Amino acid sequence: MKDTALMKSTLLLIAALLLAGLSRLWAAEVRLSGIFCDHAVLQQDVPVPVWGWSAPGDTVTVEFAQQTKTATADAAGKWQVKLDPMPANAEPRHLIVKSKVTSVGLEVTDLVVGEVWLASGQSNMHWTFAREHGIEHNEEELNAARDPLVRQFTVLKRSSPGPFPSPNGQWHACTRETLLKDGLWGDSALAYLYARQLRQKLGVPVGVINASMGGVAIECWTSEEIQRKTPELRSLLESWDARQAAFEPVRTQQEAAYQAQLGTWREAVEKARAAGATLPAPPPKPQDPRLDGKRPGNYFNAMIAPLIPYAIRGAIWYQGESNARSAETGLLYRKQLPLLIGDWRARWGYGFPFAWVQLPNYSGGGVSQEGWVLVREAMLKSLAVPKTGMAVAIDIGESKNIHPKNKQDVARRLALWSLGEVYGHKVGATSGPLPSRHKVRGNEIVVAFTDIAGGLAAKEGPLKGFEIAGADRQWKPAAARIEADKVIVSHPELKRPLAVRYAWAADPACNLFNDAGLPASPFRTDDWPVSATRK
Repeated sequence: MKDTALMKSTLLLIAALLLAGLSRLWAAEVRLSGIFCDHAVLQQDVPVPVWGWSAPGDTVTVEFAQQTKTATADAAGKWQVKLDPMPANAEPRHLIVKSKVTSVGLEVTDLVVGEVWLASGQSNMHWTFAREHGIEHNEEELNAARDPLVRQFTVLKRSSPGPFPSPNGQWHACTRETLLKDGLWGDSALAYLYARQLRQKLGVPVGVINASMGGVAIECWTSEEIQRKTPELRSLLESWDARQAAFEPVRTQQEAAYQAQLGTWREAVEKARAAGATLPAPPPKPQDPRLDGKRPGNYFNAMIAPLIPYAIRGAIWYQGESNARSAETGLLYRKQLPLLIGDWRARWGYGFPFAWVQLPNYSGGGVSQEGWVLVREAMLKSLAVPKTGMAVAIDIGESKNIHPKNKQDVARRLALWSLGEVYGHKVGATSGPLPSRHKVRGNEIVVAFTDIAGGLAAKEGPLKGFEIAGADRQWKPAAARIEADKVIVSHPELKRPLAVRYAWAADPACNLFNDAGLPASPFRTDDWPVSATRK
């Protein structure tokens, strides 16, 4: 027994020494963050951080576009330089990294300079063309995907209890073949369509970094650190702390039970194979709550943190479905969206533009109808955050499909905001009508709007979708008419109205637009206890 123990200890020591040697060898190799690979797009007109790892104390030199920058690797081996601002350039260039310690260099090819946007969120941002067979204009869009200067970097979809140092992905030109890929590496159809819109209008290379994953709530995309500092999110974090505390005492027992079940399962598999029978399913592995993808911060750690501080112009966001589980979670989104924006901006070190897609019309299962309208309202209220925008999608959803196929109009509306508000192009309108103020005038309520372009308009018939209520809080369908930049709302039985709502349902019948063809956002003027349906 003593000999066996000694041999085991010796083998463990040898393994540790080998791992230590490999670690030192690995650390001595000069490396770049995974975002810097062939075909990358670098952001124009701003300082561009370039970073990686090498041996501690190593002098690392980066050469690109007639610039030479030098940095010294810190005690952890990390180094970073900043390239001077560069104008857009579609000419393919090489980025060269040299190490003084190892005399080994790296070369990354076919880099261009243009506009870079981060595209994040859940399934409607992740959704690929491969999942949209039969979509209107799909074949036309795929055949048009021949521009080598529209590029996408898809971050590997994964979560982590701690920040990853480097993203796993690959830059490539968006082509018919790449857009038809699906799964963990599939390109975002919406991100591509958005990038293509910018490319056509700006005339420079455009890259999108696709960091999205289906079914992921907003708290998973925000750092745990900032959420723990937010009182409104305390109960959310405490529930996960309780799960972890309950798991720790039984971790060893669960692992032992799992190993026993695994042995029994393997025996059953061999017997099934010998008998030509269906193979049994493996036993479920004990799930450490820290590794759960739904844990707050875990997708931020694995898919957002490794990208920082890659230079980007801004971010687009399509998410919210997973936070529409109830009225409570819908209300919480009012805090969560501004918190995420502020957290990301602080970590990047500048207040980049940020635009999102407001939840579209939908009345299918899987969500709370009250939660849906409250997330939508939270998105409207979040426009109070500076340098933000919103694509209203109340007219282009699908009542029974939580993944509406019309991503073309969503991308166009996001691009209109970006072109007009970020790039200063004259686009006519950058948003649909947004409520700005209201007042009671006798037996009417007058609602004023911004973003009306050349004027307000009712699409396909008289205005519909308005409701009005008095002190009894009983909502009645309202008559509504347009006067310049205002809508006048009334009901013949209501002499003293107090509040008005528009399109206040998950899948409403509504038709207020501006003359640029963009729909008005749903809204309400009251703050009464929520109901998504007319009383």
